[in-house]
Amino acid sequence: MIRLEAISKQNGHHLLFIEASAALWKGEKVGLVGPNGAGKTTLFRMITGQEPPDEGQVSVDRGVTIGYFSQDVGEMSGRSAVAEVMDGAGPVSAVAAELRELEMAMADPAHADDLDAIVERYGETHGRFEDLGGYALEARAREVLAGLSFSEESMEGDVGALSGGWKMRVALARILLMRPDAMLLDEPSNHLDLESLIWLEAFLKSYDGALLMTSHDREFMNRIVTKVVEIDGGALTTFAGNYEFYEQQRAQNEKQQQAQFERQQAMLAKEIKFIERFKARASHAAQVQSRVKKLDKIERVEPPRRRQTILFEFRPAPRSGDDVATLKRVDKGYGARSIYAGLDFQVRRRERWAVMGVNGAGKSTLLKLVAGAAQPDSGDVAIGASVKMGYFAQHAMDLLDADRSVFQSLEDAFPQAGQGSLRSLAGCFGFSGDDIEKKCRVLSGGEKARLVMAIMLYDPPNFLVLDEPTNHLDLMTKEMLIAALSQYDGAMLFVSHDRRFLASLSNRVLEVTPEGVHQYGGGYTEYVARTGHEAPGLHS
Repeated sequence: MIRLEAISKQNGHHLLFIEASAALWKGEKVGLVGPNGAGKTTLFRMITGQEPPDEGQVSVDRGVTIGYFSQDVGEMSGRSAVAEVMDGAGPVSAVAAELRELEMAMADPAHADDLDAIVERYGETHGRFEDLGGYALEARAREVLAGLSFSEESMEGDVGALSGGWKMRVALARILLMRPDAMLLDEPSNHLDLESLIWLEAFLKSYDGALLMTSHDREFMNRIVTKVVEIDGGALTTFAGNYEFYEQQRAQNEKQQQAQFERQQAMLAKEIKFIERFKARASHAAQVQSRVKKLDKIERVEPPRRRQTILFEFRPAPRSGDDVATLKRVDKGYGARSIYAGLDFQVRRRERWAVMGVNGAGKSTLLKLVAGAAQPDSGDVAIGASVKMGYFAQHAMDLLDADRSVFQSLEDAFPQAGQGSLRSLAGCFGFSGDDIEKKCRVLSGGEKARLVMAIMLYDPPNFLVLDEPTNHLDLMTKEMLIAALSQYDGAMLFVSHDRRFLASLSNRVLEVTPEGVHQYGGGYTEYVARTGHEAPGLHS
């Protein structure tokens, strides 16, 4: 269906692809992986014809329709979410628009003389609309939007009033409704809650077209893809299997390449030693010459290009008392809507609570109450003795000083710390080389999240309150964070839609539902086993 043949592409001085080749066939579900800046989005843009390769060829079979979802959703306003989604559904949306125009023309006295022609045209157009499944289209659009957690009310409202994250869902719904022959999805799992993520997973599994996608959600990727294409050092390498298999295979390939490299280096050293030893002796001249020629012909084995993985290690946090946070008979509401009524909840030392609940259930509100960012309407919230809290909220990223660089921001937070210590902290969170001189105003969402996290964790609190800490993080930073937090000794209260993060770090689950709050001993994995569902909104 789609073939990339010996493509080369340069971005400024940066070589993205060097004679790279790969293919996407009908029915395949392929994960596209590679470090940040490797060229994943450029590859999508080349397939869709938005950017040409410098050399080589991108070919798409005749008649193949492509739906491309990118993070750049553009302007949307003036229509309902349902209308916006239906508008992207290919030919049927154009026919629906024509029907609306003809209906308006029939009702307009100014067109009275042309009424017969308009009615006839309306009949033809209506027939085409029915043939294209137009009436089923609205029902399907609503089904897709509901799957992405839209309420009936939000489906009808002006799409212009939605936040950026919800507009992304509308843009994604357009592609899903279109059901093209091939879908290119660039980070479709961003901005989705757990229920939407699981719904999307099922949708994509049952989709019979070709799928090429990137995602920072390891579990999501692992459950959908059956092939992985890796971009690394300008090459495209294809691995058969899911994401987990790719990781194992990649590690094995690296190990084999390292062993080959070491064997060759040992052999070369031996040959060079012989040449050095006997090059001055006339009696060995022929042997020396023969070995020199042999060395010239040998194809050198390169050492494996190791991905830079830096581990962040917590300095020991000061010990807190056993009672870290206690909520007694807490009521909290917004306007007429009650979120909590008579809530009793306690976090004790070394407990790691994952807070689960559908959109709007009150997960962030609970974290705000505990962090003191919101006050209860009645009842008590008490923080225990010797508790030092670190609170990560989405708005924390807006509080960074736009005119300060990454390094200056770290210096401002820790004026007593040495430069070397702050540089290695920055490196752990993905700021190496010139990146630490970047001004906060130009940082991406992911970079801001990493900087806020670095500031929060350097002088470690003994109680972490984290609201969607993984939202903007790439796979490697997430893995680093999970590894670091696994070693963390303090208490945690967190909200996340990343199932790997939930399963790796929680040892308690608080489920917030309209019927009340339920507490579960054991972490997320035990919660799934006990309840039979992966998220509260998906009761089986």
